[in-house]
Amino acid sequence: MSYPSYLNLYETGELAKRADAAWEVLRNCTICPQNCHCNRIAGKTGVCRSGTEAIVASWNVHRREEPPISGTRGAGTIFFGYCQARCTYCQNFSLSQGGLGHRVGPERLADMMLYLQKKKCHNLDLVTPTHFVPQILAALVIACEKGLRLPLVYNCAGYENLETLQLLDGVVDIYLPDSKYSDNKNALRTSKMPRYVDHNQVTLREMYRQVGPLELDEEGIARRGLLIRHLVMPEDVSGTRDVLRWIAEELGPETPVSLMDQYFPAWKAVNDPVLNRRLSWAEYNTALEALDEFNFTAGFVQEDLVEVDTTSNT
Repeated sequence: MSYPSYLNLYETGELAKRADAAWEVLRNCTICPQNCHCNRIAGKTGVCRSGTEAIVASWNVHRREEPPISGTRGAGTIFFGYCQARCTYCQNFSLSQGGLGHRVGPERLADMMLYLQKKKCHNLDLVTPTHFVPQILAALVIACEKGLRLPLVYNCAGYENLETLQLLDGVVDIYLPDSKYSDNKNALRTSKMPRYVDHNQVTLREMYRQVGPLELDEEGIARRGLLIRHLVMPEDVSGTRDVLRWIAEELGPETPVSLMDQYFPAWKAVNDPVLNRRLSWAEYNTALEALDEFNFTAGFVQEDLVEVDTTSNT
């Protein structure tokens, strides 16, 4: 098992200080770039519709992440409810928009972390964690006291505030962010995230600064580093080539990208004239060609689309 970086901060007392500082942000919330400035401690809620209790939809072993994350024993995944985004095509809309889940305090969240360690998972995989960073840090302090030793995976939309990421410096071992779009207008129309591209680029640079590219142990399991996800979308709403070009030029082609093909029209996308169909094999193949064009040397692809669609974009 890798020695997680947050234990160093816990042993010096810095982790508790970070948790306290993050909790204070809830009084005038700027945890994410939506910058709602609501007092979540007083019961006010903003875009994420969340207060001081974390909302957990599920916590269990997950075997369908990228191979270095799931490994042989699975990732210890905690799915959080609600989200700072409003993706019209979200496949987990009952969680992200409906807020499905249990409301828990830091002690219960810490118990969930320890439960996943007992299940012998490779890591703690925190899914949609951004709006609950203060709660996660508070729970982490408690869990460390009780013997938590799992590396931390921060599995997010890539829409972060720099100040929040700085609170996570030395806490997170593996960053697993999205880079969803190369165009702010598409991001706003389909995900209601203002200035997504600007914030995403700052996010990816800071994550790379903190942890560098993905590092694997002798068994091929992620120990530390950055792995970026990109979902290829119909009609190139995601702007895939420009996303990949930016990553290659700014972070380097050795930065691994997981190029995902599983788009389908969920939730409100079924009524969207652009997004109301599955991705075609031709569209995904164009994205694969962009990976080659920019000489990426690491990452993951999903070529299962060929089994269901060998047509053109039409």
